[in-house]
Amino acid sequence: MANIPMNLFRRIWNLFYEGFRGMTVGKRLWTIILVKLCILFFILRLIFFPNFLNDRFKTDKERSDYVREQLIKRK
Repeated sequence: MANIPMNLFRRIWNLFYEGFRGMTVGKRLWTIILVKLCILFFILRLIFFPNFLNDRFKTDKERSDYVREQLIKRK
């Protein structure tokens, strides 16, 4: 019973390994996709999503009070 999950894992790994190893155009496309994801998640995050609470408040207490106030005010 314990051998079945390991055998299944190896079969899945071999499927992906052999599939990616045989690619020619696909490797280039995966490289482009990974570069785009890095740009989206790392560079754009720094530009469009600054850490507002850490910039404005020094302590956790101040941050939590601000968040609580904003949540109550918006209701």
